[in-house]
Amino acid sequence: MTKLDMQSPDLTEANIEKLAELFPNCVTEAQDENGKLKRVIDFDQFKQELSDHVVDVPRERYQLNWPGKREALLAANAPIAKTLRPCREESVDFDTTNNLFIEGDNLDALKLLQETYLNKVKMIYIDPPYNTGNDFIYKDDYSELEGDFLRRSEQKDQSGNRLVINTDSNGRFHSDWLSMMYPRLKLARNLLRDDGLIFISIDDNEYSNLKSICDEIFGASNGLISFIWPLPRGINAGHISRAHEYLIVYAKQKSILPLFNKLGSSEFTIDRCNKKVDRRHPASEITFPPGIKYEGPDKTISGKISGSEEIEINGSLEFKNGKLVKKVTLKAGWTMKNMILDWLDGKTVYDNKGQEIIEFFFKENGKLYSKKRLKYESPKTILQNVPDTQYARKEIEELLGSQDIFSYPKPSGLIKRLIELSTNQNDIILDFFAGSCSTAQAKYEINREKGINNQFILVQIPEELDSTDITHKAAIEFCQSNNLPENIAEIGKERIRRAGKKVFGEKCNESWNKDIGFRVFKIDTSNMKDVYYTPDSIGQEGLFGQVDNIKDDRSNEDLLFQVLLDWGIDLTLPIKSEKIANRVVYFVDEDALAACFEPGIDEEFVKILAERKPLRAVFRDSAYGSDSAKLNVEQIFKLISPVTEVKTI
Repeated sequence: MTKLDMQSPDLTEANIEKLAELFPNCVTEAQDENGKLKRVIDFDQFKQELSDHVVDVPRERYQLNWPGKREALLAANAPIAKTLRPCREESVDFDTTNNLFIEGDNLDALKLLQETYLNKVKMIYIDPPYNTGNDFIYKDDYSELEGDFLRRSEQKDQSGNRLVINTDSNGRFHSDWLSMMYPRLKLARNLLRDDGLIFISIDDNEYSNLKSICDEIFGASNGLISFIWPLPRGINAGHISRAHEYLIVYAKQKSILPLFNKLGSSEFTIDRCNKKVDRRHPASEITFPPGIKYEGPDKTISGKISGSEEIEINGSLEFKNGKLVKKVTLKAGWTMKNMILDWLDGKTVYDNKGQEIIEFFFKENGKLYSKKRLKYESPKTILQNVPDTQYARKEIEELLGSQDIFSYPKPSGLIKRLIELSTNQNDIILDFFAGSCSTAQAKYEINREKGINNQFILVQIPEELDSTDITHKAAIEFCQSNNLPENIAEIGKERIRRAGKKVFGEKCNESWNKDIGFRVFKIDTSNMKDVYYTPDSIGQEGLFGQVDNIKDDRSNEDLLFQVLLDWGIDLTLPIKSEKIANRVVYFVDEDALAACFEPGIDEEFVKILAERKPLRAVFRDSAYGSDSAKLNVEQIFKLISPVTEVKTI
């Protein structure tokens, strides 16, 4: 019976596996720092495989580089031995909600989510530090990457040691920011669905650098035109008052990315079907039969319709009682010639966006127009009718009582627009720089209005508030008056609770499932003792102290969610517990997983459980008592429920 790994996946090893399938001759063996053999890539051979000439020296190439880039790449791939511990008392509707709030370092969170949410997230929105010289960034320590990852992972996640102000006097001002962003974006890309996309708020400080690393991580061909978010009041500093910020947009695979959803109430669009004659729209003839719809008073037009989009009339355009009276041939620069011809042949016609063309008709000026049923839209680069930062502050005041609790919150209306454009039903939205948690409120409002049931995953480090910082005064007062620990994550969770109640009290679409809850998880060290990961390090004299490899302060529910992470099972699935033969068993989504972490597993209990035929079953390794008892459990499941995958921790 195999054991669960109980750690995040080693992405370097996974990448080696992929390359080994394509280039087996590029995989070799080398000794690690402990003298053990491991598989590695022969990069010289790999370069040769990808070249049509003899490779000898590195060539110059276009790329973004900075001190620490290689370490940042290693940081993305290195595994960690951490877990998500559920926190019911801080959650809302823990047992029924589909939303997640993860408290802790977002680099750790992204690693822990790799198995469960790989290729499942439809949309990512993040509002990272802009690197202005006054804001906090993560201080990632890469010095131990080549050492024992377990030793590093066992360090407590203390926010005070993880966030530092990156002043512009720092000699690595841009490099430190890039090293922070690179591994997080690389891991985030893995979570996106193939038809997913990411929106990143940024200003001019790091816009070009952020574009460059996104080009490298997502591929330049997957970049979309950036949105411009107008800030009417502007920021009066420097030579030019800055009155906008950017939203960088990248797709996972642009070739299959659907067009953006239509917004607004308009059901149809009317478009002219002829253009000025040029190389793209050469003049050609189309013959129109009588009976085609006409909008305007009865009239006859002959000869030529002059203007920049000239139309030659072979015969005459004769209109009467709202219809074309007789056949006519027109010569013009058509924009939709093939679609017009197909429609005239009686075929159902769609434009290149997949929108149905209901009809073609003539207007009073004698020109042809199309009527399309709107389904998609191509939004303008400059976002219109989107709230600005002042509105965001008022939004915070309405919910929390003060505009000054968050320094630069994003308005939920901005994120709401992005969600409307890019998601549909039951999509997952991820924000791993959650901050003021505007993303949660935006999601609640969209679900309520549209009757859809999207989910959110928010990640926020418990950034401590500084009593000596005047900008933290309102936030500290809010925490004290509401008996909350004084950190940003706690305020974010309270904002979500209040936003949920506000949305729930408003008129809602009947199709909405009314989910205003969220499961809170906190990143912590693994539930497993060191011996679980490094059994060779325990001497014979210490074996009796390691009979149970689970830490003493961990609950069965802690173990359950680490198992879900390791097995890649959705963290929002419904969970119920039952007593079977006087033992508590957790059932996840009815039969997706049966987990029992109690001691003294015997045959009678296992037979009853196997009759339920779960897809997976997991027990404590110490619960069997002996190797023969463990073997009996495997045999019972093979006889009664051969489909069940059985593992231990």
